[in-house]
Amino acid sequence: MTDLQHRSNTSTETVLLHIERLVQFAVQRGMIEPPLDVYASRNALLELFGFNEAYEGVVPEERLESAVPLLEPLLDYGASIGLIADNTTTFRDLLDARIMGLLMPRPSEAAARFRRTSETEGVSKATDEFYRLSIDSNYIRMDRIAKNQYWEQPTAYGNLEITINLSKPEKDPREIALLKSLAPTKSNYPKCLLCADNVGYAGRADHPARQNLRIVPLELQGETWYFQYSPYVYYNEHSIVFHGKHVPMRISALTFARLLDFVEAVPLYFIGSNADLPIVGGSILNHDHFQAGRHVFPMETAAAEQVFAHPQEDGVTYSIVAWPMSVVRLNGTDKAAVLRAASSMLDAWRAYSDEEAEIIAFSEKNGEQVPHNTITPIARLRDTGEYELDLVLRNNRTSDEHPDGIFHPHEHLHHIKKENIGLIEVMGLAVLPGRLKAEMEQIALILTGEQAFDRASLAGGPLEKHADWIGSIVEIHGSSHTSEQAEALLRDEVGRKFLEVLMDAGVYKRTAQGAEAFARFLLSLGLTRV
Repeated sequence: MTDLQHRSNTSTETVLLHIERLVQFAVQRGMIEPPLDVYASRNALLELFGFNEAYEGVVPEERLESAVPLLEPLLDYGASIGLIADNTTTFRDLLDARIMGLLMPRPSEAAARFRRTSETEGVSKATDEFYRLSIDSNYIRMDRIAKNQYWEQPTAYGNLEITINLSKPEKDPREIALLKSLAPTKSNYPKCLLCADNVGYAGRADHPARQNLRIVPLELQGETWYFQYSPYVYYNEHSIVFHGKHVPMRISALTFARLLDFVEAVPLYFIGSNADLPIVGGSILNHDHFQAGRHVFPMETAAAEQVFAHPQEDGVTYSIVAWPMSVVRLNGTDKAAVLRAASSMLDAWRAYSDEEAEIIAFSEKNGEQVPHNTITPIARLRDTGEYELDLVLRNNRTSDEHPDGIFHPHEHLHHIKKENIGLIEVMGLAVLPGRLKAEMEQIALILTGEQAFDRASLAGGPLEKHADWIGSIVEIHGSSHTSEQAEALLRDEVGRKFLEVLMDAGVYKRTAQGAEAFARFLLSLGLTRV
């Protein structure tokens, strides 16, 4: 008997019991309220799975930490009766969200609960509850996130955080073939993954289901924005704050004002924005959004190494941060003054060129001026009442030597990290591709001597891109390590590579000449050293 045949033979009574257990879980977690929501949710699940009667036995008393143990057999049964097109991860996820969407408070109820809790018990309690709802509903897939690899890398700039992202499941060959065979979807609804239209959306093969997504409206600078959690959290309470309209990313004085509005409303969170230009920007530039959360990144704890002041902005401190990228930190208790300082710096940086430091603000293409300078901003509200803005200077120029970007990971690092260096990496948390896990395991076999290092044999395989790196490690460290030593050595090597990635992305290099050029820019703003 095949595994699928076994699943299809699951008894009706067992499936009905799982439905009751899932309803009980939702009640315990505060997702639905008895008795009225129980009736409605139970009946919706019975309809989904094609039943006309409910379970009549005794439901065991239990308090599960996750709905996953109950969802998996229901997904198996759903596959066996044709509720999904194919029993693959993509289609199981569509049914998963559909099931959990029947156990959720209505979007307006979830938003109202957040608002009430925030007003009566504080925003910390409100975010705790909202985060828990996002996990309990399986919108945040903690079972997958737990697979991510994580370690810290000691450096001269503090401990960097290194993650290998394994939470987004890779499609198997059968699923890829199936998706190719399907008629292409011609839909621009929702316009992107960040649009509010996603709430309640059933999804499709090329767009995730969002019946279990809930969002909270915010007002930033008089405009409607929304707050939600990321389904694949890279750090604690990783959240997305996105514009109510589908408008492109744009870093401006208004951006800084929105960021400070948010930290006033949610002071326990940092918030930041990806840059707004290709190469140095994030992966979604067509919808204005920020990322926030309750996490202290390595950059936040980095010290100031040079301090400046402006004669017309008394009370605002300008600091160059001891960090591999080029960061100016603004601090002050006067919100308006901090905003003026940030806006003035953005305007100046947009137009600033220093050919000696390879910084050119504009180039010409087809008779038009193409901008290259922008900023990655991060905001915090300190316990002291100080507003803090970290302004990371970015430039997206390319050259013949560096066609992927002069201030981007250079080619010799692409075997580790080739993608854009966005907000999260800027702050010191590496999000590395899942392929590295298997590749590091294979390299470890070479470092333990279980496999010989032979460049020719690597040709055409997944380790070919690592050949020079492997050769260097073997030459320096040998190939007679224990498995534990090999793993530790590779983690250290990857961590060092990430530091190099950040150094490449810094517009001012960590040299005497780089420090002089960085100071030259700040002095051009009328600042003086303190």
